[in-house]
Amino acid sequence: MPVWLREYSWRQTGSAVYLSLPLRGLRATSANIFCTDQYLKVSIPPFLFEAILYAPIDDTNSTAKIGNGIIFFTLYKKEVAMWDSLTLANANKEKLQYLRENAVLKAHEKAKEETEAKKVTKQEHKKYALEATMKLEEEERKRIEDLKEKERQKVTKELELWKKQQKDAEKQKGEQKEEELRHEVEKLKAKKKEEVNKTMIPNEGISKTAPKPTKGHGFCSMFSENLKEEQLPAPRSAATIKINFTSRVFPTALRESRIAEEEEWLRKQAEARRTVSADLSELEDLKEEEKNPDWLKDKGNKMFATGNYLAAVNAYNLAVRLNNKLPLLYLNRAACHLKLRNLHKAIEDSSKALELLTPPVPDNENARVKAYVRRGTAFCQLELYAEGLQDYEAALKIDPKNKTIEKDAEKIRHLIQGTTQES
Repeated sequence: MPVWLREYSWRQTGSAVYLSLPLRGLRATSANIFCTDQYLKVSIPPFLFEAILYAPIDDTNSTAKIGNGIIFFTLYKKEVAMWDSLTLANANKEKLQYLRENAVLKAHEKAKEETEAKKVTKQEHKKYALEATMKLEEEERKRIEDLKEKERQKVTKELELWKKQQKDAEKQKGEQKEEELRHEVEKLKAKKKEEVNKTMIPNEGISKTAPKPTKGHGFCSMFSENLKEEQLPAPRSAATIKINFTSRVFPTALRESRIAEEEEWLRKQAEARRTVSADLSELEDLKEEEKNPDWLKDKGNKMFATGNYLAAVNAYNLAVRLNNKLPLLYLNRAACHLKLRNLHKAIEDSSKALELLTPPVPDNENARVKAYVRRGTAFCQLELYAEGLQDYEAALKIDPKNKTIEKDAEKIRHLIQGTTQES
């Protein structure tokens, strides 16, 4: 049961009521006070103060100050008048209960209205902030566009000026070349005229002493002799020289190459390139480049380089479905299976690649070495060291200078010896 606070003092003016409520050593906060226009309540357990005010007050502007062991209320009246008492007298319990409930209901409605008002105000502030931000962004965008336009105009003017300068320079250069050409022509004309004059002077001296030739069959003038001297020799006769080279596809010398095997390898590669199964029903949704085995192989290589081995396997799988005659597809997929620890699949793909890499020629040496090494690695990881050693030795026969393969083969031999000694 609460202890009612009966000790309080109050005074009034025509417009306000001043109420002083002692706290009896208790600590109070604003949360302990509840006030409406005609109801005042202070709850500080175990004490309780409640008052149904004599007349309505302005609860919005009214204040409560907590300090010095008291709560001092300043309650502003809605109507200027003097009260007969602080609380409403001669009120029965039903009326008091109604006034309490009505005060609480009003307080809830007021709180709801304040919450809605705050929400509306917050939305308006957000809207204003958004509009202000959009306005700033629009101004910034306009400023940037203006700068771009100014820069574009500046660059355009500079380009036009440069073009004009280039055009003037070319024109001046052309005029200079034309002037030089004119001087050269004049020099050639002067030189030619000088040569003609030198030729004419001796002929005139001879004509004074020699008899005049008669017109007839043997007549030949001075000018015809000059023309004969100036005639150019006939051009040389042209001919076509045919040079035949021995067509070589492989870099090996003719004495070392195996022409039949090389031609068979080239034929198999050409047939494999032409063998594309692009009529699969599930390939209808793919793009044209995605139906190209070489494109898929390159994509798988990129996926492998980034460590996405599952995606690389998917790319190689689709490429194999399109063309199952290309050994590099099986060889690259075997490398992915090794990374994914799919050792049996790695052995199958390496064996298939070796099957397609026939006949053995210099052009497929590197691919055969990789196939033997990858299959040998898979065998060794399955602890089948004898089979793995056979593949490494086969790779060494193809590339005997490869120190890495030689070291790995030596390690496998030691493992085999250790296993034999333990058994």
